[in-house]
Amino acid sequence: MLASFTDVTVAYGETEILKNVTAAINAGDRIGLIGPNGAGKTTLLNTLVKRIRPEAGTVIHKAGLSIGYLEQDSGLTASSTIIEEMRGVFRETLNARAKMREIAKKMEQAPDDTALQTEYARAQNAFEAGGGYEFEVEIKKILNGMGFADKAYETNIATLSGGEKTRLAIARLLLSDPELLILDEPTNHLDFKTLMWLEDYLNGYRGAVLIVSHDRYFLDKLAKKIWELDEGELTEYTGNYTQYKQLKAEYISWQMKEYEKQSRQIAHMEDYVARNLTRASTAKSAQSRVKQLSRLTRIRKPKTEVRAPSFRFEFSQRPVNDVLEVQNLDLVAGRERKVLATDVNIELKRGTKAAVIGDNGTGKSTLMKRLVAASREPEEGIVFGKNTLVGYYDQENKNMTPEKTVVQEVWDAFPSLLEYGARSMLGRVLITGEEVYKHIGDLSGGERAKVGLALLMCGGYNVLLLDEPTNHLDLPARESLEAALKEYEGTLLFVSHDRYFINALAERIYEITDGKLNEFEGTFDEYRQVKELEEQRAREEAPKTAPQEAAEPARNPRQRRAEEAKRRERISRLEKEIAAAEAREAELGRLIAENPADFELVGECCTELEELKERHEKLLEEWIALD
Repeated sequence: MLASFTDVTVAYGETEILKNVTAAINAGDRIGLIGPNGAGKTTLLNTLVKRIRPEAGTVIHKAGLSIGYLEQDSGLTASSTIIEEMRGVFRETLNARAKMREIAKKMEQAPDDTALQTEYARAQNAFEAGGGYEFEVEIKKILNGMGFADKAYETNIATLSGGEKTRLAIARLLLSDPELLILDEPTNHLDFKTLMWLEDYLNGYRGAVLIVSHDRYFLDKLAKKIWELDEGELTEYTGNYTQYKQLKAEYISWQMKEYEKQSRQIAHMEDYVARNLTRASTAKSAQSRVKQLSRLTRIRKPKTEVRAPSFRFEFSQRPVNDVLEVQNLDLVAGRERKVLATDVNIELKRGTKAAVIGDNGTGKSTLMKRLVAASREPEEGIVFGKNTLVGYYDQENKNMTPEKTVVQEVWDAFPSLLEYGARSMLGRVLITGEEVYKHIGDLSGGERAKVGLALLMCGGYNVLLLDEPTNHLDLPARESLEAALKEYEGTLLFVSHDRYFINALAERIYEITDGKLNEFEGTFDEYRQVKELEEQRAREEAPKTAPQEAAEPARNPRQRRAEEAKRRERISRLEKEIAAAEAREAELGRLIAENPADFELVGECCTELEELKERHEKLLEEWIALD
């Protein structure tokens, strides 16, 4: 066991945030921590790392437990470069290497000095224990995986965007290799490629991982346990997120049956007591029932209703079958008219549900805005079919007026609703009472998102264009929106980074990459499988193509075969040199172990071993690059 909570209670004033929490984290655990906003997830993490002292109960760590904690604040050093920040993880290892070199110079002048030899051996052990011969390769591997392959390692951290800093903070934590890795919303700011790499890396991570995330797809791929925190109480479920949903439903069903069974038993006993307590012949028996009732541990009625918005999208006007056709459209952005994508073609039939995906800045939002504009003012290359009524959700909610109240925003958009209708629609998204008189500019991101979706429900749209509709929504709200859009009979085209949401809804994927829009018929899972096969095929075929080939496509097959033969010959030579280096390292280790008193020999062996291991590392790097 790495860490544990036992009956932990944490309170702020009279409000209990955590109530008698008991749980344990074991070596190799993969735990997803979920719960509504404000449920106390961050409090639980801070209690786990002992920043918060509980009012009651205990938090225990294994002796010497190393913990890596990714928080919303990256904690990076702004004045450092990327490579300096990463090497900072190995500061002790680098100090040990510098010490080895310093001692080696002294040993050249005094080869018989046993104290120097002992000091050198100590520094060498520290260097090797800290991964001294592998850490540079590991730094490159993790930086590449986290999307810094094309980023100059000398870039100053102060110049990075918020998303880049988050990715770099994750990279630094992975390099530190703690026994317990705690990640608070690690998937924010990560594109699909980086997310998939991180999922694979964490699945092979040797330590335990505790993750707070709203990314259900991420939790499905990674989690082996789910901790649900709700109203201060922690419940553990075995399995990933999808399995948790099923187990929770089964548990609530069982708990309700037990609650109802006990309630009937209690009612029967109380009725017996009421009828027999005052009768002399049965008073003793009634008193026995009273004692049984006092000792009874009462089952709490399970909470079967989750507080979530109730979305429903309906329309009365049926459009033609050919809802949307886009032909040879170019996407440009900014005053500079930067070209994001060319020759974009889309064809949507009535009832189709499709997702648009791609990295940030590829043109997804630009595409949606062009489509919305064309639905209001005809544009060449974009044709909406007859009787289409298009509703648009803007991820930034710029179509709302900050100075208006919530109810006024709805009234002005749909005057026929009157006050009752407007308040009723807002009530469905959990904006009730005096909240309807809040100004739009004073709302939280989640509240604004709900108002935006309420406006969509009012419109009777038979075509919905949604740009990141799940941003700012908690898990119950996302699942409610999913359910409503599944039932929606109209046509849906949406942009999202929420892979679970995409997988639940989309039957077609449009991917914008390298300035082109590519179409894939199928779910996101099916799309991912195809992409993985393509990447695997590319890796398998990569050795057959020399690096210069892309720049010199005119080379003939004979040249390519000659270069391939040269590459294979170099790989073969490297493998022999690596094997020889490994054999020599083993031999030097044996000589040092067998001749501890021969100081001159030991000193020579140590110097050669250090040089040999540095050369061994370079050989491995070249072999990895070529293989």
